[in-house]
Amino acid sequence: MKTIKLGSSSLEVPVVAVGCMRINSLEKAEAERFVQSALEEGANFFDHADIYGSGACEEIFADAIHMNAEIREKIILQSKCGIRQGMFDFSKEHILDSVDGILKRLKTDYLDVLLLHRPDTLVEPEEVAEAFDKLESSGKVRHFGVSNQNPMQIQLLEKAVKQPLVANQLQLSITNTTMIQSGINVNMENDAAVNRDGSILEFCRLHDITIQPWSPFQYGFFEGVFLGSDKFPELNQKIDEIAEKYSVSNTTIAIAWLLRHPAHMQPIIGTMNINRLKDCIKAGDVTLTREEWYAIYRAAGNILP
Repeated sequence: MKTIKLGSSSLEVPVVAVGCMRINSLEKAEAERFVQSALEEGANFFDHADIYGSGACEEIFADAIHMNAEIREKIILQSKCGIRQGMFDFSKEHILDSVDGILKRLKTDYLDVLLLHRPDTLVEPEEVAEAFDKLESSGKVRHFGVSNQNPMQIQLLEKAVKQPLVANQLQLSITNTTMIQSGINVNMENDAAVNRDGSILEFCRLHDITIQPWSPFQYGFFEGVFLGSDKFPELNQKIDEIAEKYSVSNTTIAIAWLLRHPAHMQPIIGTMNINRLKDCIKAGDVTLTREEWYAIYRAAGNILP
């Protein structure tokens, strides 16, 4: 699989990350087959969070991959912390406790990447900095990032945090393109011109922060999958047409659309279906033309000014 640099780090990562939020839906043997198939395809970057399955997803993954020192060096592990029931918590104590729990469940001594999961409006950047310093010096975490944060929130953290923030996990798909729309509709009096993300797309490109699109097949907020949906007939017709040209599936084209963007994104793929994961991985070998990219964008209902 093709690789990219994760943010400003020296870490080489696959262009597609395997999201493990739903691995608890698989039986033990199924989970083992899924993880092994991912590794065989070169998809060795696995994305977790301490809230996925209330921690069970990390435990299931560790068992499925038969975690040991040899296997650990062949994979890249990312997890997230900061979401608690009814609140967000970026306190030093919670971050440190969360990482200890993550490492125990994943049966490993370190994370390659730790992300702060969504923004905590009560964040004290100095506390985050203390936590990051301790995690780095102890060897428990090698790289750090955030999720769903805008430029000012990132800069607020950077006021105190000395480690580079290498990734920002953001919702993005062909049908959820606010961060793209506002950049295309600058100075226009329409809804698409509303800057809901603080120009996060351009900010991440300027500051070498890798955007990791989550829910790349969803429309709305987990309302459903747009592929094959009768709510998006024009979009599906266009995707299917381009998929036929490249002799790939519509799934491959949906991911290729994200990878075509020069921001060098790393989509988080949440499927637990082996064949669909393979289709996602094939997207790394498909480079859409500029005409095809914009045709898909317009077919999703976006109007160019």
